Amino acid sequence: MNALKKPPPPDMTVAEFLSWAESVDGLWQLRDGAPEMMAPPSGRHGVIEGRLLTAINIHFDKIGSRCVCAANPGVVPRGRSDRNMLVPGIGVTSTPMHIGAAFPDPVALIEVLSPSNEAETRANVVAFKTIDSVAEIVVVDSRAVAAEIFRRRSDGTWPEQPERIGGDGRLALNSIGLDMPLRDAYRRTDLGGSR
Repeated sequence: MNALKKPPPPDMTVAEFLSWAESVDGLWQLRDGAPEMMAPPSGRHGVIEGRLLTAINIHFDKIGSRCVCAANPGVVPRGRSDRNMLVPGIGVTSTPMHIGAAFPDPVALIEVLSPSNEAETRANVVAFKTIDSVAEIVVVDSRAVAAEIFRRRSDGTWPEQPERIGGDGRLALNSIGLDMPLRDAYRRTDLGGSR
């Protein structure tokens, strides 16, 4: 299977990218007009992401929320919005879903950090902060039971340093009312055990 059946045009717009992406294999994001292929996650990375996605959806079902949680949604940051569509691991929106390529008005975005994607993840976090609707950005480490949470302040600014959570801490997403032990995201991995 060839991932690049059709070469990308130079300096693509989001619309050109979406049309082009239909003709290639794999998961791609668009950064500053250039497509970036995203490597498949490691087993541990995938389990952590899946457990977080499940925990959030169960939480929404339990409280009767109309919020939507999705894996790998395309989000458009404000800077060069016609040339950027980034793909976080998980996105949450309270906006009713419609047919369209971009995930509408995300309120929380979650990335799982792996050694192979650290530079891209850190660049995405900076770009995610430009999306007006985003209240929280979480970076969950796949190498250790640890996470970072960036929370938008009431004046609209972001802190320079994230809140850091260790193995015995709780992952609290105020924007969606979720509070869970961080370690639950690591269950069924070599970092979290089988409980």
